Formats: sequence, structure tokens, C-alpha cells
Amino acid sequence: MGEVLSQNEIDNLLQALSSGDLDAEEMKESPDKQVKNYDFKRPTKFSKEHLRTLEIIFEHYGRLLSTNLPVYLRKNVQINVASSETVTFSEFANALSNPVILGLINFHPLHGNIIIELQASLGYAMLDRMLGGLGQPLEKNRDFSEIELSILDKIMVLCMSLLREPWKNVVDLEPFMERIETNPQFAQIMGPNEMIAIVTMNIKIGDVEGFMNVCLPFFTLESIMDKLNTKYWFSTMQETSGEDFQEHIEAMIKRVDIPVKAVLGKSVISVMDFASLQIGDIIRLDTKVDDELEIYAGNIKKFTALPGVSKESYAARVTSVIREEE
Repeated sequence: MGEVLSQNEIDNLLQALSSGDLDAEEMKESPDKQVKNYDFKRPTKFSKEHLRTLEIIFEHYGRLLSTNLPVYLRKNVQINVASSETVTFSEFANALSNPVILGLINFHPLHGNIIIELQASLGYAMLDRMLGGLGQPLEKNRDFSEIELSILDKIMVLCMSLLREPWKNVVDLEPFMERIETNPQFAQIMGPNEMIAIVTMNIKIGDVEGFMNVCLPFFTLESIMDKLNTKYWFSTMQETSGEDFQEHIEAMIKRVDIPVKAVLGKSVISVMDFASLQIGDIIRLDTKVDDELEIYAGNIKKFTALPGVSKESYAARVTSVIREEE
């Protein structure tokens, strides 16, 4: 919509035309319109909103990785999303080093694969840490051995399994690892001009720092592109009340197995006496026959009981419950 002139501006314009200060013919000539070039080889298939939603998803993913990886590496791991961008697959493939760690993941139920690229320096540091070292990378990169690839496969499967939870607000994933490649030439999963979104994550393991790139092809995410916006993502987040959460925890705890033991009594003997024990020998305990037994749940004394028999099995009848304050 054009700019609306005030009456005073209209009067000044008419006066300028009548005095010859302005030429009507020049005013008729419209300026050239600004034309933005469009590269058909690089179509814009991922909007800024899509990339922002992917960053939110992988920020959640990074938190899961930083919680689970230290269990295997026994070292503090810090992960954050560094950037997200749209490039062609050929640009991504040409930037890969050799060797590199590429996990080809089937993004079932979506069509196609995604790629998780882990820098070789991070892979060497993880291997060194898992094999008892300090977690230092190699000074000069080399090919991975079969044993090293087997260990890295477990790490990449862990990284793949953690993808389910961050994506559950968009799609219920059932991903599985197809294979691991260390040569980029064997990871051509799409045409070179296909558009992909790359989410770059910065990983710091102790003093070693590197990048993990997640390659997300457009044709894999095409069926859920409408859901890749922050409005949809936040609207599908289910709010769980504190009471429901407490009930869920209680239900999970009730299914946990815990060892229960009844202690008849205790005794102290020498190593020589212990080594010379024979069948039929008697060990004097610090309790009497009619004393109550102590029942332990795990390592906590929880009950007292009297010994007995149930059918053909030894048993103990609980006589009292020991509370925490006792």
C-alpha cells in the first residue's frame, strides 16, 4: 500500500509542479525494482523457524548426552549446540576428513537416513578413556582397528538411542544403526545437490574439545516439516502434575527387587580356626536360641523376627518393624 500524503504535502507538490521545480515525466518513470537472485541448485527448504526448532530439539539431546556419556567415559562431558545451517549434501561430504566416524542411522518410521558425524579426535579420546587412559587424542590420525570400531559402535548406538526422547513431541522414532563408516566415500546416502540441515554440537571431554555434526536430509523430514515449528513443539509438551509424577515413581520403585536376609547371629574366630573347620563343628554365636532375629532389607535393619519352618523351607515370622527414627 502506497504512502498517504497529507493535504499540506499535496499542496506543496502541486505548487512545485506548477512552478517547474518538478518534471511530471520524470515522476512517471518508476525506479527499477530490486530483484533477488534465486539459486535453483540451493532451494530454501528449511526456514529459520525450522532451524530454530531443530536447535531446541538438539539442545535437549545434548543434555541427555552430557548425562549418559560420563557413565561410560568416567569423565565430565559438556555439550552445547553451536550452530545450525542449510547446505547441500555435497558441501557436507566434501568438508569431511578421512578418517572420520559416521553413524548411518535409519530414522524409522520416517523415510531415509540421517548421519551423525563425530570428529576423529573425539573418537580417539573416547577410546583412550574407555580403555583406561587419560582421554587424550592421537597426535596423528590413523585408521581405526576392528576392536576400536567395535567399541565406537557401542558409543554410537548409545547416541542413537538417546534421539527418541527429544523427538517424541514431533514423531515417535524407532531409529536403528545401519552401519558405521570411517571413509566418507561410502556414506553417499543421497544426491549431491539434495538439501540438508546440519546441527553442529560442541563436545568437551575433559580438556579435549571437538564437534559432532548431525546431518538431517530434507526428504527424510519432509513429512513432518509442518510440525517443526516452536508453536507446535511447545503445544505438544505434556504437563505432568507433581502427584502423577510421584505416583509414577512409587509404581517404579515397587517393582524393584531388593535382597532380604535374616541374621542368626555373629561370631569372631581366628583365621586358623576358620581354616580348620570341618563338617559337624559348632560355632558359638552371640545370640540365644529364643532371641529374635534381625531382618535386613539391603543393608538396612528393618524388622525383627522369630525363626521357624514353612512347609519344607526355613522361614522367619516378623514380630516388629524398625522405623527410621529408631
